[in-house]
Amino acid sequence: MKQNKPKYKQIIDAAVVVIAENGYHQAQVSKIAKQAGVADGTIYLYFKNKEDILVSLFKEKMGLFIEKIEGETSGKTKAADKLYVLIEKHFSLLSEDHHLAIVTQLELRQSNKDLRLRINDVLKGYLNVVDSIIQIGKETGEFREDLDLRLARQMIFGTIDEIVTTWVMNEEKYDLTALAGKVHHMIVRGFGSSQ
Repeated sequence: MKQNKPKYKQIIDAAVVVIAENGYHQAQVSKIAKQAGVADGTIYLYFKNKEDILVSLFKEKMGLFIEKIEGETSGKTKAADKLYVLIEKHFSLLSEDHHLAIVTQLELRQSNKDLRLRINDVLKGYLNVVDSIIQIGKETGEFREDLDLRLARQMIFGTIDEIVTTWVMNEEKYDLTALAGKVHHMIVRGFGSSQ
């Protein structure tokens, strides 16, 4: 697999920096190659084009994201605890990587329909983690039994996503991770069982 070759990760990491600093449309493959320290042609051994780089970058980073969240939630039994880990990890991982935050919150929002569909396909793994947490909460009685799974998922992801986007747009002037507790509290209270 291409992903296991040493230059693949090097190119992905370089693409994050170049796309964040130049914007997706101005991020030429030659700039990515230069940042990665490889020849322009080497890029095409791993990726079809710039769009393929962007989708692969998202797939790679989202895979690591999911891995970390699942790793840290696996020892927790309560849905509310799992949800806190998801929110806190989401905020901390992006606050630790300025370039990745810009790419995920601004540059991935491309108008190209095919690109959006490919990005949404990658996002499904993350949304499955959210679904699993909601389902556990409903089963244990932590969350209301009549909670609409799809709507609850959209609320969780939409809230987290908008808070990170606002943070990026405000030039990261405040501690994003510090908001995790408040966001978690509001969601859990809203989903909570009326028992």
